[in-house]
Amino acid sequence: MTRTSQLLHPQVQPVEPRHASTVLLLRDCADGNGFEVLMTRRSEQASFASSAYVFPGGGIEEQDATAAAHALARARAAQRQTPDALRVTQALAGLRETFEELGILLAYDAAGRPVEPAEVAQLDRHAPLYEQCRARGWQLAVDQLWYLAHWTADRTLPKRFSVPFFVARMPEGQIPEADGTEQFEPTWIRPQDAVQRFEARTLSLLFPTLRTLQHLGRYANTDAVLAALQGEQPLWQSCPRTGFVDGREKRHMESDMAYGELELVCPDGQVSHHLDWQSERAVPLRRNLLRLTAPNPGTMTGPGTNSYLVGDAATGFIAIDPGPDEPAHLQRLFEAAGGDIRYIVCTHSHPDHSPGAAPLQALVEQAGRARPPVMGLPSAPTARANSRFKPDITLRDGERIALAGQGPEGKTTHTLQAVFTPGHAANHLCFVLEEDGLLFSGDHILNGSTTIINPPDGNMLDYLDSLDRLDALCAAQDIEYILPAHGHVLGSARQAIARLKAHRLAREAKVLAAMRTRPDGSIQDWVALAYADTPEALWPIAERSLLAHVERIQTLCLGG
Repeated sequence: MTRTSQLLHPQVQPVEPRHASTVLLLRDCADGNGFEVLMTRRSEQASFASSAYVFPGGGIEEQDATAAAHALARARAAQRQTPDALRVTQALAGLRETFEELGILLAYDAAGRPVEPAEVAQLDRHAPLYEQCRARGWQLAVDQLWYLAHWTADRTLPKRFSVPFFVARMPEGQIPEADGTEQFEPTWIRPQDAVQRFEARTLSLLFPTLRTLQHLGRYANTDAVLAALQGEQPLWQSCPRTGFVDGREKRHMESDMAYGELELVCPDGQVSHHLDWQSERAVPLRRNLLRLTAPNPGTMTGPGTNSYLVGDAATGFIAIDPGPDEPAHLQRLFEAAGGDIRYIVCTHSHPDHSPGAAPLQALVEQAGRARPPVMGLPSAPTARANSRFKPDITLRDGERIALAGQGPEGKTTHTLQAVFTPGHAANHLCFVLEEDGLLFSGDHILNGSTTIINPPDGNMLDYLDSLDRLDALCAAQDIEYILPAHGHVLGSARQAIARLKAHRLAREAKVLAAMRTRPDGSIQDWVALAYADTPEALWPIAERSLLAHVERIQTLCLGG
């Protein structure tokens, strides 16, 4: 759900991508230390990615989709039980381009054996490949190509490609020879070495090539790569987005923490958003939405606590989570709203969220404006001493706070709905900006880390139940974006919630295993087992969430 009237920039239609195909040829290193991938250097005169090192491949042509071409692959595609016409076309294009650029061909002879290198060498690389294969009774080895990933170029590029990345084992005995026009210098290189050379600025790589090499570097050998692809589904699909970091353009994949924010701010992919964390000024996310991050970075707060301003000059603003009692931050929040803050709402009472409410309220009053009520839920008796909080107005679950005004484009409304989400804190609320389908998640959902559930005010059973409720709410109200109190905006809201719940349940399984391994152990003993994948310096903090998991396990066992 997006109100186009609230987008920061006029939208530009991206260029339609051209379809292409790429093949990564792999071979194990002779010394047994990992594997290598075949790359070539593009021409310095190339109109696209000049001088960059790439995998062989190129554009899909009409000949790749013909019935005659598919006939050369049908039997082998059927053996893999994936005779999808588009996939066959893509695979054929990848095989053809690999042959034309490097003289490497994956094919079977009339007897069903891999074609001998000497026979491949007799082919004319400048003549139609399919006709030559048909004349010899050969079948093209589409069954040897495994679907690794799919990349679609950044939306802002003037020349874009949509490309499946296939991997295959290098056929024995064949030697790559570049065509000398588009491709040069065939090079076998370990993925890790290619990444290191890129970082040392001695190897030019495109973003998709770099990220693919980084992913491949996790595998021990060629067999391990191919084993990961047996499900016939790509390991990832990506259309990167670009934002500014340290004043330079930097691309991000969907799995990167900043991707959702770039998608929210610039749906069409324009490169205009700065991702650097700073506390000096408000960051526009939509016309009706500003974020100001408090100068309180740390282990528990990440880059700092995000305060949000919802509204505009015609309607006034709602301040969400004014943060700590930090005068400079509150002054900036006041100024960003032009002093016109109508309501102050707190997601919960923790000291990095609610203490700034009363001082911000006083700033507004001192400016001669109406006193904005502080709204939220009072802290429960289980709250710690530094988390005591009593709002002017107690919000009920589902209650709405509305702003309305007459702007240049007519009447505008901004409506926040309160959603009771106990778990991180007993008095935790999330808020939904209904007109735009945005979820303000407080500390219930963070970007880049999982929130601490600290009993007795925190409760893991409530926390997971609240996650389920938020998932249902996102489905019902078509919510795509989550704006957390710490970190960048999250996109694909329901997927983010599902990942978070899966992580929590996986951790709980480790806690249960630790309890069974050391039934007489202490909390510290169980943390050492259940959080073995976490730096030991964080174990004291992890103890709190582990205790919450133990309480949930005990509650469920007693309930059963």
